[in-house]
Amino acid sequence: MDLRFLFLSFIFGQVCGQNTNFIIGTGIADITGPAAEIDMMGYANPAQTTSGIHLRQYSRAFIVADSANKSRVVFVNVDACMISQILQIKVIEKLKNVFGSLYNESNVCLSGIHTHSGPGGFHQYVLLDVTSLGFVNQSLNSLVDGIVMSIERANANMKPGNIFVNEGELLDSNINRSPSAYLNNPADERAKYKYDVDKNMTVLKFVDASNKPIGMISWFAVHCTSMNNTNHLISSDNKGYAAQLFEAAINNNSLPVKGKFIAAFAQSNLGDVSPNIKGPHCINTGKPCDILTSTCEGKNELCIASGPGKDMFDSTKIIGENQYKKAMDLFNSAKSMLSGPVDFRHQFVNMSNITIKINDTYSAMTCKPAMGYSFAAGTTDGPGAFDFKQGTTKDNFFWNLIRDLIAEPSNEQVKCQAPKPILLDTGEASEPYPWQPQIASTQLLRLGDFVIIAVPGEFTTMSGRRTRDAVRDSLIKNGLPSTTKTVIAGLANTYTDYITTYEEYQIQRYEGASTIYGPHTLKAYINQFVFLAEAMVLNKTVPVGPKPPNYLSSQLSFNLPVVYDGQPSGQVFGQAIKDVSLKYLQNSTVSVTFVSANPRNNLMTEKTFLTVEKQNSSTDWEVIATDSSWNTIFAWERTSTLFGESIATITWDIPADQPTGTYRIRHFGYAKPNPLSEAIKEFTGSSKPFQVVTKKLKFDWRDFNRPQYWRYFKALGHYKKKYQNLYNTIP
Repeated sequence: MDLRFLFLSFIFGQVCGQNTNFIIGTGIADITGPAAEIDMMGYANPAQTTSGIHLRQYSRAFIVADSANKSRVVFVNVDACMISQILQIKVIEKLKNVFGSLYNESNVCLSGIHTHSGPGGFHQYVLLDVTSLGFVNQSLNSLVDGIVMSIERANANMKPGNIFVNEGELLDSNINRSPSAYLNNPADERAKYKYDVDKNMTVLKFVDASNKPIGMISWFAVHCTSMNNTNHLISSDNKGYAAQLFEAAINNNSLPVKGKFIAAFAQSNLGDVSPNIKGPHCINTGKPCDILTSTCEGKNELCIASGPGKDMFDSTKIIGENQYKKAMDLFNSAKSMLSGPVDFRHQFVNMSNITIKINDTYSAMTCKPAMGYSFAAGTTDGPGAFDFKQGTTKDNFFWNLIRDLIAEPSNEQVKCQAPKPILLDTGEASEPYPWQPQIASTQLLRLGDFVIIAVPGEFTTMSGRRTRDAVRDSLIKNGLPSTTKTVIAGLANTYTDYITTYEEYQIQRYEGASTIYGPHTLKAYINQFVFLAEAMVLNKTVPVGPKPPNYLSSQLSFNLPVVYDGQPSGQVFGQAIKDVSLKYLQNSTVSVTFVSANPRNNLMTEKTFLTVEKQNSSTDWEVIATDSSWNTIFAWERTSTLFGESIATITWDIPADQPTGTYRIRHFGYAKPNPLSEAIKEFTGSSKPFQVVTKKLKFDWRDFNRPQYWRYFKALGHYKKKYQNLYNTIP
């Protein structure tokens, strides 16, 4: 390994010359988890289980080394809800097995986009896995394997290159979902900003030595909750769609992830930021919700935010397109080239017992984790249940009784978390294993005068602004140029829920109730990141800090495995039981239903459960869409639990400019036909060929040569022969 590293260093040094400042590698891999019967991570809705795929999930890795190839960092944008602690542990463990000490928790940043439409169960703490019925090994493994594969691919294609940075304002794509909490921030602080959310997008443009584009990262703060909590299809939401659009544009409309160029739409300080820009309204009256409690007639489940589209798919498309278009504009106009060292600083921190100096006479402490009452109220993107309300600062005798059965908070904990009324004392609950993490990962990555602040949770708008400014000020104060830029990379390396400002915490909206380490959480994080910034600029080493625990061996799971797959009498796996018609217009929809089997038998990683194919000759069929294409849907449905039977309905929305010709839809899967054996059997199925045409369809007797239509013709006194002759006269 060492000899190869030195050899590559020599080669890169010879090639780079004076024209490039960095050595860059990019890689992408599939991380899509189980597409059936697993609860989705994000909305904490037990009824929202996976049953198909709209957009696959991917890991996009970017490796940057200095021109001498002496120091390198890795930024990985992951189409997952967040990065769990055990996910980071297992990724780093696997990387060390492959690369030795080259990649570790200090120089590898894993950041989640926060889609709420991916399989859950990949955490190691009770609260974060409870709605998924415990730990789901298949979910974790798909993430670990895909992330590592993307890094391996990025490492394999490193080449000399340059990085450009650009910034711009994107409007009509995000709103603040907790404005009453934001308004509690100091007036003079709010006056510095035009909006109550960040409208700024930051873009890094990666090019090779010949100035050919090889990658892009965009940071923009907005929740990936365009797909709401009624969705059951795996989706990377608005940011995943934006990535597909960008990659298709640069890769000349290749199939998803088949081109060389990689685009990542990363998350930032999104804590109080919603993509549902029509805002919250009462679904029973259409009137605005109560601004303080987000309720309608006292009920939080009636207050839901939506838009800008006619449904969640349309809204995902619009918000995704907005991010794509702005990122492309900034990408094309980027002229500010980065230069300078590649560096990093990282430290694990126990966030539950940090002392914060408030002033010369008063110090405060962070707390053990706890969730407040308003946590159970949910948000306007996805309301909770049991009539909890946001903004709750008083407890309830009944819910306290329920809480105390799990863990009764100590007087010290109640005082520390105030004014949060504790609904779940997660920091003092330990059965069957801990409920939330106490050790967090903090990290800075430096690319010249551009610094990524990797935060382990969801910082609100103002929390992110304070953190960015504090880190930037420290960097400049200690020697970096005044042009230094900082960006928040959200949900990175560990998930410690939300981080509000002290002032927002007092209002106890959902975000404040989910700020688990108490009212001084943000100040503790800011102090920590400033410490890392100073150490990085002054070239000081930083202690590793307390290593996070590994509870993998203790995990419980109550998800039933696939017992067996059955097929109805007279039918076989892959058989089309509701086939296509013979002709379809452009800009219409075609669907076909197959006898299928449980998608958990094989995740089809780096493959697909479906293809749409165009016939180019009598034997040549070209794949023009897969289950990761925007205009396809793979919907799986259990039709009999007792007999293990299921179907898959594949839908293709034909684009308006789709070339005319002959097409077919195919379905791929694996079945487990024997409950006494773990063996699985591969199957395929296909629709009959059909035509895509541009003009109004001709009357074709073959389309109506079915019993249900024939009965109507016969009742009218018409006969097949007469209409067949009529059909023959149509030019």
